[in-house]
Amino acid sequence: MRRLTGLDAVFLYMETPSNHMHVGSTAIFDPTTVPGGYSFQKVKDVIAERLHLLPPFRRRLVSIPFELHHPLWIEDPDFDLDYHVRRAGLPKPGGLDELAELAGDFMARPLDRNRPLWEMVVVENLEHDNIAMLSKVHHAAIDGVSGAELMVNLLDFTAEPREVDPPEQEWRPDRVPGELERLAYAWASLARQPFRAARAARRTAEAALNIRRRNRAPGTITPPAPFAAPRTSLNGSITAHRRVALTSVSLDDVKHVKNTFGTTVNDVVMAVCAGALRRYLDERGELPDDPLVAFVPISVRAENEKGAMGNRVAGMFTSLATNIDDPVARLRAINEITCSAKEQQDAIGADTLTDWAEFAAPALAARAARLYSRTNMADRHRPVFNVTISNVPGPSFPLYSAGARLLAYYPHGPIVEGGGLNITVMSYMGSMDFGLVACRETVPGVWDIAHGLGDALDELTKAAAAAG
Repeated sequence: MRRLTGLDAVFLYMETPSNHMHVGSTAIFDPTTVPGGYSFQKVKDVIAERLHLLPPFRRRLVSIPFELHHPLWIEDPDFDLDYHVRRAGLPKPGGLDELAELAGDFMARPLDRNRPLWEMVVVENLEHDNIAMLSKVHHAAIDGVSGAELMVNLLDFTAEPREVDPPEQEWRPDRVPGELERLAYAWASLARQPFRAARAARRTAEAALNIRRRNRAPGTITPPAPFAAPRTSLNGSITAHRRVALTSVSLDDVKHVKNTFGTTVNDVVMAVCAGALRRYLDERGELPDDPLVAFVPISVRAENEKGAMGNRVAGMFTSLATNIDDPVARLRAINEITCSAKEQQDAIGADTLTDWAEFAAPALAARAARLYSRTNMADRHRPVFNVTISNVPGPSFPLYSAGARLLAYYPHGPIVEGGGLNITVMSYMGSMDFGLVACRETVPGVWDIAHGLGDALDELTKAAAAAG
């Protein structure tokens, strides 16, 4: 039994009937590499054998009476693998469009808080006799880095599944603690809050001075602030319905552009997204004069925190320079602003958000989130940001699940009230696989944006060829 950190718990409090806070993925596999042939049971057997390497998969939530403090994780005494791993089939031959439609429905369904917060669906009957794996895990349990570590434990480097050492200690479910026991646990933690609050206040004051000093320096480029984003059709209140789009681009082309213009891979990803969004809005006659603002999650996980689950994340706001017509000038502007945003994030410090999240009042925070959603408040003020964009580096060598070779891995991030589009990308085997998650009503043309990503990269590769 252990308490959720404040940052982990915030992802629970943010959740409403229309705002689901789980992360997920759509992975496509070639089952012809499975020794002895593919079967759904082999997939389940591999997961069952490695549950001790996947700690969040057997933990469920227990709330504190009267919601006095953050909930607890316990080892689920009623754990049932069959509930979490299921099987589905598409009408043959299922293409990428049909798979994305199923993934959208999968991402639209909230996780049951009475069970461990994850689900997986193995999808059969894809074209070329491939299979897919849809997965989702609540953001309260993992962030991008810890999610990648879970994936490493679940996958293999060869088609022959590796031998997994048994756990040092046999897994034992927890007894569900009684109300008095949970209250005592909460009071013991709350007693330390004044000391934590003093430390958080000191760090916040130091961060404010650092930012003020930095932004007053001559020649400093200031990144956009929250609520500085222009209003577009991407922004507003969201519904519970989701639409997913999937696409891939060449990692070599991205690196070529990066090397030619002296930027980073992440800058090129941002520029590609900017180009696709600019085109999408322009075709609808709603391209704003002000540049779009992206929220970019970043990991603040230290080396000694690797292997620990939960969240160690922060975020920065950066301009997408969509007011600039020339794609190369847009890329250079994004590079400058992103560098400035990273410097500002360093000035704020990695622990500032984490410190203050500890003091979130569960009952008040959850009710505020539901009220904000129910009253459509996101329609009544300027957007905090326009779009979420996240880039996760992946391996350049093949991976396997239960013997099936991984062909593509499309990550999915959550959308939030006021930001109806999330673009998450992961590199794998020479490709960059984009998973777009959108509110079905707010961003009905999410596939148009997905197709525009390749066109935006083509513009930059042609410019790189001309320059090189």
